Amino acid sequence: MSNIKNELKEVVEVTMLPEVEAYLEDLLKLLENNEATEDDIEAIKEMESFMVELQNIVESINTNQINDTQASEVYDKIMTLIDEHKEH
Repeated sequence: MSNIKNELKEVVEVTMLPEVEAYLEDLLKLLENNEATEDDIEAIKEMESFMVELQNIVESINTNQINDTQASEVYDKIMTLIDEHKEH
């Protein structure tokens, strides 16, 4: 497996998935306590979809269905998301 694929897989598994799961858990607690707003409910749907996308990225790497160029593009997008999140 190439270096960029390893880096992408690591950032997804170590950083992105745990962050999304934690945020989703917080949102689901709001829903369970009947404290969720419409925005929270929409965020739950978006985070669930995003988590599936992240899992699909890992699966694509594991099954070699993504090339280095694609992996690099996805990695760059994810790093941009992480940088934007740090700024807020």
